[in-house]
Amino acid sequence: MSGHSKWSTIKRKKGVADAKRGAIFTRLAREIVISAREGGSDVDSNFRLRLAIDKARAENMPKDNIERAIKRGAGEDKDGTVFEEITFEGYGPHGSALMVTCVTDNRNRTVPDMRHAFTKSGGNMAEPGAVAWQFDRKSYFAFPSSEFSFDKSFELGIVAGADDVVDGGDTIEIYGPVELFKTIADSLHQVHVHPQEAGLRMVPKQEIELDVESTLKFMKMVDSIEELDDVQDVFHNVKVSDEALAALEAA
Repeated sequence: MSGHSKWSTIKRKKGVADAKRGAIFTRLAREIVISAREGGSDVDSNFRLRLAIDKARAENMPKDNIERAIKRGAGEDKDGTVFEEITFEGYGPHGSALMVTCVTDNRNRTVPDMRHAFTKSGGNMAEPGAVAWQFDRKSYFAFPSSEFSFDKSFELGIVAGADDVVDGGDTIEIYGPVELFKTIADSLHQVHVHPQEAGLRMVPKQEIELDVESTLKFMKMVDSIEELDDVQDVFHNVKVSDEALAALEAA
């Protein structure tokens, strides 16, 4: 899965992730709303909310926007908008599998938008459960290796109960059980490591390899899905090779 982290880094360098600042703020606000609605507005007891706020601050989201989203989620700001989380499952070209998480205030808009995004790229939506069995839900953290060496990260991960610590060169990734998300996050916080990415991910049990051209076509599909306003995360089972990453970076 290190290819995902490297592609995220490439997109940040190219400014792709910053191209639609308003859309990013909307996505972050919805995550805050859902987190506050499910666990309350206290960041000390609601770790998902604390993480959502940290992500928003990292993107320089205005403080007023963050506070307004918290109030909406906690029911203190009744604007009539109700958000729900939806997970879509589907297949892409060459037997690739995708899991897409969304937060929406209009299911009747999101479902056809998602179906169109799949079909125009040669994929198709699947019934619930048809794809999910190919993935495990894991805690996930990614941070620059310049902040903390791999050896120290490996030791920290073992002590915190992580399943795997991956040396991705410029980036170190830590995977762990869902129930140990807070434990691992607190351990990183104690050594002043600030993850570029942190959250619960759907990790494929087995990855598939495609040739460079097919990988580029597949990643274009992923990008088109990620551009939908209601999409929060896209997870897949395609292994992105170094050759494909080089081609993506050059594109």
